Amino acid sequence: MKLQPASRKELSRIAVGTLACDAVMIAALFLLSLVGVGTFDVFRILLGAACGSVVAIANFAILCMTVQSAVEIENKKKMKARFQLSYNIRLGLQAGWVVLCFVLKPIHFVAGAAPILFPNVVIFFLQSRNKLFESSDTPAKPIPDEDGPEEDSLGPFEV
Repeated sequence: MKLQPASRKELSRIAVGTLACDAVMIAALFLLSLVGVGTFDVFRILLGAACGSVVAIANFAILCMTVQSAVEIENKKKMKARFQLSYNIRLGLQAGWVVLCFVLKPIHFVAGAAPILFPNVVIFFLQSRNKLFESSDTPAKPIPDEDGPEEDSLGPFEV
């Protein structure tokens, strides 16, 4: 499946943000090693950061592909099942990677496991700066029906 341009753009934003978080993490690990907390093994840390970032970005890419494919499904139960399967696969991928980081000694555990959280950090950062959606991409608010609220309405939690 080919990613749509909007998905590719978001994936590239997540990738760049994840790499920026990697740089901050590596600098923090270096500073911690200077004050005597742990050792700074360049190879182990870079290997962990690189592989962890690949897992995190692949996880986000799978999410993008799932959303693209689920939009075409008319049946809500099948759509929900597709999202649940994708969620389980992505969660298993992340859990498997964390276990590998713990078991494999050439990979620094913190440097390998932390990048899984970096896409969330990037999304929170973009959201706090109001740059998550560009002005043309902002989702439109639904127009309320004269008969009352819609069935799928989130009530006071609408954005």
